[in-house]
Amino acid sequence: MSEQKSTRSIPSASVYVDTTPFWDAARQGKLVLQFCKDTNQFQHYPRPVSIFTGSRNLEWREVSGRGVVYACTVIRVPGPGLDERLPLSVVTVELDEGVRILGNVVNVEADKVVIGQRVELAWDRLSDDVQYPSFRTV
Repeated sequence: MSEQKSTRSIPSASVYVDTTPFWDAARQGKLVLQFCKDTNQFQHYPRPVSIFTGSRNLEWREVSGRGVVYACTVIRVPGPGLDERLPLSVVTVELDEGVRILGNVVNVEADKVVIGQRVELAWDRLSDDVQYPSFRTV
């Protein structure tokens, strides 16, 4: 499946948590998540403090992008003029690093995605300079 530019809206960096490292890494094709240095555990979604300790002893670290489909659904939007890739498979992936992240599966038909499937990181290009993590089955 070839990479296409999406017509969907582009998320912006959070005003409560500096997510700049996430977006900078995504531009380089890397997935980074917050890591609690006190407990050696990743957390996602980004927060100002560790969910494990309440401390601010956090940093951004690259993750493998590999995991399993934890939950999935198919979005179907009727009507003309919408993104031609619909229906869209939206998944919660449990990454091998122990956190869950939302994304799309881009290399199979939406109805073919099942819980427990192994996936790896892919990228959904939202604009010329912004891409968002998505997944492909392996």
